[in-house]
Amino acid sequence: MDTERTRCLIVGSGPAGYTAAIYAARANLAPVLYEGMEPGGQLTTTTKIENFPGFPDGILGAELMEAMKKQAQQLGVDIRFGIATGVDFSSSPRKVTIDGRKIVETDAVIIATGAQAKYLGLESETLFKGQGVSACATCDGFFYRNQDVIVVGGGDSACEEATYLASICNKVYMVVRKDHLRASKAMQRRVMETPNIEIKFGYNTVQVLGDQNGVTGALVRHSGGEELVIDATGFFLAIGHTPNTAVFKGALELDAEGYIRTEPGTSRTSVPGVFAAGDVQDPHYRQAITAAGSGCMAALDCERYLLGL
Repeated sequence: MDTERTRCLIVGSGPAGYTAAIYAARANLAPVLYEGMEPGGQLTTTTKIENFPGFPDGILGAELMEAMKKQAQQLGVDIRFGIATGVDFSSSPRKVTIDGRKIVETDAVIIATGAQAKYLGLESETLFKGQGVSACATCDGFFYRNQDVIVVGGGDSACEEATYLASICNKVYMVVRKDHLRASKAMQRRVMETPNIEIKFGYNTVQVLGDQNGVTGALVRHSGGEELVIDATGFFLAIGHTPNTAVFKGALELDAEGYIRTEPGTSRTSVPGVFAAGDVQDPHYRQAITAAGSGCMAALDCERYLLGL
């Protein structure tokens, strides 16, 4: 197997990876970045973004990621296609296997592999992704002001999404698989006390409905067999995320849900010289701007670590 040596390796792209690369390049760390399974991250599947600072007219997710990538390349970042398929953090230099064919030995690693939103797996859901189907109410809710929307899920995240959407939408329908909410008592109370939220307990989504203009509603089925069509223009999934950390199991400390644990206020992981940024270590905010900020933190932490070697 081929072996290569580098000073700073960044695994993953998106706002966290590209921002880390920009800062690392400006610190003369000569970073090498492997883009991972989804170059540009989740934002490449998002349409217009209106909450990223500096773009008063909004910007397409793919366009924003391409601009970040181009900026990193202009600063000298070596950006490559490739996926991390194995790691060995037990000794220095740290080792990362790329595509099962090459081992990169590195003094420091920044992990920015992100997370993936969980979907129901419906063909109709995929068909209308970006045309009414979304996994981020904070990102896309604004486009559904004064309209009726659906939120799928019954946990804290679903309740948070529903109450947020209720503040800007006409009506929010929560489709909950069980006969109760799994959220904390406080979140349940907030939902129950919000007059324009209606909860459909015991229902599963059968199909997302729509036409050439996007989502028009959803067909849901009760556990007892009754089917119901809910009219809505937005369909929001809030059933959790899966961090892309499978390759790091056993090499880094992860939390119960598989997110990489970092020291509070830093990007440092349980292994010296290995840092994590973006959604791979953030189960709470999951925003482009917070991912970019943590990418900056990771590069600065990485620079200080390398200076200390």
